[in-house]
Amino acid sequence: MKLRHAMIGLAALAGLSSAALSQQTWQASNWLAPAHILNEFVYQRWAEDVAKATNGSLRLQVHSSGSLVPAPSTMQGIRDGVAQVGIVYPGYTPSEQPLNNVVNDLVFTSDDDFAAAFAFTELGLTHPKLQAEWRRNGGIFGGGYATPVYNFICMKPIRSVADVRGLKIRTAGGAQSNWVRALGGVPVSVPIGDVYSGLERGSIDCTLSDPTNLDKGNKFWEVAKAVTRLPMGVVIGANWIYNRDAWKALTTPQRRALLDTMALASARAQVAYHVGVNAAIDGSRQRGLAILAPADDLTAKLAEFNRDFIAQLPKTSMETRRVQDPSDLIQAFRELETKWKKLLEGVDRTNPDAVAAVLREHLYGKVDAATYGLN
Repeated sequence: MKLRHAMIGLAALAGLSSAALSQQTWQASNWLAPAHILNEFVYQRWAEDVAKATNGSLRLQVHSSGSLVPAPSTMQGIRDGVAQVGIVYPGYTPSEQPLNNVVNDLVFTSDDDFAAAFAFTELGLTHPKLQAEWRRNGGIFGGGYATPVYNFICMKPIRSVADVRGLKIRTAGGAQSNWVRALGGVPVSVPIGDVYSGLERGSIDCTLSDPTNLDKGNKFWEVAKAVTRLPMGVVIGANWIYNRDAWKALTTPQRRALLDTMALASARAQVAYHVGVNAAIDGSRQRGLAILAPADDLTAKLAEFNRDFIAQLPKTSMETRRVQDPSDLIQAFRELETKWKKLLEGVDRTNPDAVAAVLREHLYGKVDAATYGLN
């Protein structure tokens, strides 16, 4: 009996036995810490949902903090069957996933993280070019996330364009750096773990960051003096990429269970981010940080930058990412983002069940579990 269980476990790890994969424990790779929103609210609770929804026929063993596969190698680990499912950030593999990275460039213009997350999810579940890119990398796309909208977190108040000139501002590169230059600021490349000390010592004046970094993990509210609520995009990635053989080996009811539970887990993630932002902003205000609205000239400058950025993105992408004209992909994402903004009007963004109901009705419930990902 012990030998039999050992053989089944090895088969699951190596992706060798479809029967074992559909009936035994899957290895789920999450390179984030257990307390991170995309681990706690996605993988930890989702694992419980999956076991319940499949009556125990499919269970997930969640490996956190990159203990099974490190973040940059997660896509390869899924392809090779080391993990049957994992969280993947396309920015770690830009040459293998150029189209996904075009979309990640585009979301600098996003001002609604829910709409961006669900637009990316629908695009990944339905757009032939993105599906083909995931297949080439050995994966099946299950759903996406978006970080909260980025703001300025600074040592001095920023309200207008003039306030930014000459400031050293930490960015993650790309459009963020170009935007800071357009304002007359100086973009600085600093690891996120060094931002706290950089603000404290004065080697940087600001950082572009989602507000949850104020009170969670990095605790920027201990050193920063002001937050400017200018919406400067999000970062997106895939909550779930499945090993192709593992996905195909599932029964249709098992795939249906995964689709349904992913809708709830995705809603939980975005709601947790939303609630976290509100708590961080409220807590920062109570600690004495200035919570500022941007002046009209700063808002207008961002709108102008975004218009030019979108207009130039197809050409820039063809030159730098070596892709064919991605205009159709860009247009599709923008239309889906508008669609999801409308679908979420009046929905309680603090209630994951309410958000999940919209996701199931308008997206996950329409995915055919008998055929999706099997071609």
